[in-house]
Amino acid sequence: MRRSSPTTGLLVGLVITLAAVLLDAWYMTRQIAGLRVVQTDLADRARKDSLQLLRIQNDLNSLALAMRDMLDSDEPYPLTAWSAQFERIRLDLSDALAREEAVAVATRTPEQRQYLSTSMAQFWDAVGRIFALAKEGKEPDARDQIRLSLQARHAALSTTVARLLVENNAAEEEAAARVERIYSDVQRQEYWFVGATLTTILLMSLYLIRSNRRLFAELASLSDERREFARQLIETRESTLHEISRELHDEFGQLLTAMGAMIGRVARHVPGDSPLQGELHEIREIAQTTLDNVRGLSQTLHPSILEEAGLEGTIEWYLPTVERQTGLAVSYERSGPSRPIPNAIAIHVYRVLQEALNNVSRHSGSTRAWVRLRTSPDALELEVEDHGAGLVPVAPTGAEAPAADRRRRGLGLVAMRERAAIVNGSLEFLNPPAGGTLVRMRVPL
Repeated sequence: MRRSSPTTGLLVGLVITLAAVLLDAWYMTRQIAGLRVVQTDLADRARKDSLQLLRIQNDLNSLALAMRDMLDSDEPYPLTAWSAQFERIRLDLSDALAREEAVAVATRTPEQRQYLSTSMAQFWDAVGRIFALAKEGKEPDARDQIRLSLQARHAALSTTVARLLVENNAAEEEAAARVERIYSDVQRQEYWFVGATLTTILLMSLYLIRSNRRLFAELASLSDERREFARQLIETRESTLHEISRELHDEFGQLLTAMGAMIGRVARHVPGDSPLQGELHEIREIAQTTLDNVRGLSQTLHPSILEEAGLEGTIEWYLPTVERQTGLAVSYERSGPSRPIPNAIAIHVYRVLQEALNNVSRHSGSTRAWVRLRTSPDALELEVEDHGAGLVPVAPTGAEAPAADRRRRGLGLVAMRERAAIVNGSLEFLNPPAGGTLVRMRVPL
């Protein structure tokens, strides 16, 4: 049964993660913008508003000091001498009130705004009447007006400004509280976002691990099935070759042997000077040559000598045959203690040797090969080395080998790997320093 790919689940997790990141980025941008408004707009305006209110309060204090001096009976100056000072303070107060109105943070009702402007206008009207009385020489009446009216209006203005300062301080505290709330909300949101992101990543990772384990389990199962199928194919091939080899050796070998014997009996009944003697002798040699070829083919298909002489004896018999059939000069080196190799292992080592030497003679372009067999108490190692073209055959003209030839060689390499896997061994294709190819098979014993 074909299982669904984990790609869909991973894409869903990726989309969720990206959506969470974008949502968090939007939220952070929005909160930072609000924080900027609170810090730069509200806090900065509150600071400027406080400065202007302090300026107004300072002007009111200056007016209070001026009125105290004006009421002082020991003061030698007439009341009109303070008109210039009052005018300067009036101008500064007007400017301060205008600036304070522009940057005011605290919310004021229209009645509050009207009260402040009305109180200020009434105060200056009273100041104007006092200086008018003073110009008319009615300084006692002017001083009475200062005590009865002007100081009361001044006190009301001071109270109003003080209240505005309190409201402004409250606005600053509220702005600071809003900043703190924004920081808390952002921190809490980040905790949620980090937790959600980590949870999503954890779930995606668990899902990916589970999917990978399932896929690797399926791959391992398929690999085991493929290996078992390859083993059965190789065993079937060996069994078939064994049957064909036995048929060639028994049937055709016995038939050719009988033919040679019959030709010998016929030759004994033919006079020695008869021309038939030469023809019979030639036929007998052809039959013997055919018998030798059949026996050689039988050994090639399935070396029965492997069961009699073992792996080492079979290799010593096979290498001269290769030299004779292919013209390839083979150097053989044997090292390590001699020990019997089970036939179930020996047949696969022998087949790898056959395929490797066949590749050397057909594809490498080399005329020389080196075969090394090493044994140890726990392993057997076979090496076949040549200094030819290497694993990628290149014709003398630089053209690639035919596709059918490359395909046949590729299947041969696959078969070699499968044979090594069947006996729990390893197969390596290396590049020796002198060039060419080094095939190394190692089998545990």
